[in-house]
Amino acid sequence: MEQYLHSTLTWLITTIIIIAIWDAIWKLIAMWKAARNNHLAWFICIAIFNTIGILPIIYILTQRKNNNTQSEKP
Repeated sequence: MEQYLHSTLTWLITTIIIIAIWDAIWKLIAMWKAARNNHLAWFICIAIFNTIGILPIIYILTQRKNNNTQSEKP
């Protein structure tokens, strides 16, 4: 029983660390892009809400289209 608890706890801690790293990477990328594009509301929302990378991914995907059209204008 003790071995089962130990292996379960190890698996749980490893999973939490992987999710935290995943979230931190996406959050940093999205916050950097939001700050660069002067999107204060997005920056604040991404900084406050922990969504396991979902909100930063949504921001990056939705703003990618806007940035491409802005950069093509003379």
